[in-house]
Amino acid sequence: MKLGTGLFTAQQRPDDDREPSELYDEILTLTREIEAAGLDSAWVSEHHFAEDGYLSGTMPALGAMAAETDALEIGSCVSLGPLYDPIRLAEDAATVDLFADGRLTLGLAIGSNPREFDVFGVPRDERADRLADLVPFLRGAWSAGDLAYESAFHDVPADVSITPKPAGESVPIMLGGGAKPAVRRAARTADAWCAPSSLSIEGVRKRVADIRSVREEAGLDDEFTIYVLQHGWVGDSREGAWETMKGGYFYIQRRYAEIFSGESVEELDPERKRELKDQAIFGTPEQVVEELQEYREALGDDVHFIFRTYHPGVGTEEMVDCVHRLGDEVAPSLR
Repeated sequence: MKLGTGLFTAQQRPDDDREPSELYDEILTLTREIEAAGLDSAWVSEHHFAEDGYLSGTMPALGAMAAETDALEIGSCVSLGPLYDPIRLAEDAATVDLFADGRLTLGLAIGSNPREFDVFGVPRDERADRLADLVPFLRGAWSAGDLAYESAFHDVPADVSITPKPAGESVPIMLGGGAKPAVRRAARTADAWCAPSSLSIEGVRKRVADIRSVREEAGLDDEFTIYVLQHGWVGDSREGAWETMKGGYFYIQRRYAEIFSGESVEELDPERKRELKDQAIFGTPEQVVEELQEYREALGDDVHFIFRTYHPGVGTEEMVDCVHRLGDEVAPSLR
């Protein structure tokens, strides 16, 4: 089992008086520490027009992270595919991949927030079709020679060669989403799928079985990676770990409720807080290992777990300590 962490969002809670530049410096500090701790990957996330400054520039952030590391896989989990001009995304991702010497994974999803689609001028009811159109466009853009693809949404000549090309044959594309159409889209067209944090282990297992079935029926036998995302924390005790993470965890979940609905959410209700606590993985290194072992038993050894330890406002030193405990005391038991 591989183990990574993130997801960097650069959100500024109301009780955080740091300058925005300090939040971005924190991302680079944590990126360096993630590699130093021997973890496998570090990830960013994307949203737009948020009052708390939620990270919007995934490609610039990943470029900076690439420059700070030598071996770490870096990626977006996720970028909002339908909102991108496909040429610029192909160019920018290839550029980051060159700086990273082939270490980029481009995670994409359809998006949800109505305001984001309105401001970008993209019809929200086209989001699934636009993402389905984007994946072969990127494949064509990164292949040798001309694009050789006619987009249904973008008037780009098929005989244009988009440069630069990535460090390898292509940039691995990971697709997110837990609904059956999203999961099967990933199985048929992508290099990887990421299970959202809302899914139970059994929910992930069923979708992974579906992915394998779809790929077998389609005769696809190339490498395909299963990523699993879940919030968590490693501390001295289960109670202490929860007390450290819960403020930032509940904050980001409240903000997600607003992002996904497009409506203001003043406070999460008690039932939702209980549900979120049940979903998260936290405690001593031994307790965290025990829970992660359950995923390995259900999904196999080749799963890549993204253990989300970046919770806005928790504190840089605390997150660095958690990252090193994850690398020193959790990861060795999973490899």
